[in-house]
Amino acid sequence: MPHSLLLTGRPGVGKTTLIQRVLAGLPGLRLAGFATAEIRDERGRLGFRAAALDGPEIVLAHVEKRSPYRVGKYGVDVAAFERAIVPLLDVRRRDVDLFVVDEIGKMECFAATFVAAVEQLLADPRPFLGTIALRGPAVIATVRGRPDVVLREVTRDNRDALVDEIVAQVRAWLEG
Repeated sequence: MPHSLLLTGRPGVGKTTLIQRVLAGLPGLRLAGFATAEIRDERGRLGFRAAALDGPEIVLAHVEKRSPYRVGKYGVDVAAFERAIVPLLDVRRRDVDLFVVDEIGKMECFAATFVAAVEQLLADPRPFLGTIALRGPAVIATVRGRPDVVLREVTRDNRDALVDEIVAQVRAWLEG
């Protein structure tokens, strides 16, 4: 029986905002995980941050980051991601009702420890809410194709209506 809901869709459609609105509709839950956000200035997008839901934030990728791990013009700081963010996703934690991963994407999948954590989250019986890229490394296609994952495409037309539906789905999973 599925217990994982992953949102997908074009970049900029509002997946992260949708996750934030869903979490606001689930007060009192013990959450663990992270969200991503763009780093911008007057020149445009410079990179991406990954921030724990309850704590530290790192620069995940930046145009000025020198790294062997690259996605387009962005160098990815895999070591910082593995050190500060991946441990939040440990399924051995018993202080968590809902794991949140925003996002399962090309940059994040450079970290083998992250890929292993996602696999463990998918096997764990607790609810898992996240976003996943439309395309990327093989692991993305594998996760997207799992029969135990509910995959919802987010569009500008449906993103507002999905909030209540997802809140109800997560509550149903939590109630067993």
